[in-house]
Amino acid sequence: MAGFGEIVQKAFYLGVGFASYAGEKAGETLSDLRVRAQKLADEMVARGEMTAEEAKRYVDDWVQRAQQQSSSPEASEQTVEPRPIEIVDEEEPESGQADDEVDSLHQQVLDLQEELRQLKEEDEG
Repeated sequence: MAGFGEIVQKAFYLGVGFASYAGEKAGETLSDLRVRAQKLADEMVARGEMTAEEAKRYVDDWVQRAQQQSSSPEASEQTVEPRPIEIVDEEEPESGQADDEVDSLHQQVLDLQEELRQLKEEDEG
């Protein structure tokens, strides 16, 4: 059984190593993002497109967004998808009312078709 214990220990160390590596990469990516955002902000300040204070807020905003996205990727995915909407008809008409409404709509369609036919005849004539 000593072999099984060693396998479990190695698996644990492997997991810790992956977590450590992922943390280092995330830190590098975040610092790289900060450097790139700062360079862009500095260029915009040099061109007079924004003030130094606006540039600082710009960089801080970008870094904060990146931190939020990296800490909760599920939350950002949920906001992207549209929310399903369900239409519920609370009052269903009685079958007699529904038939009357259908008949009324059918008659309106027939009247409109007749009116359209008459207008076409007037245009042709």
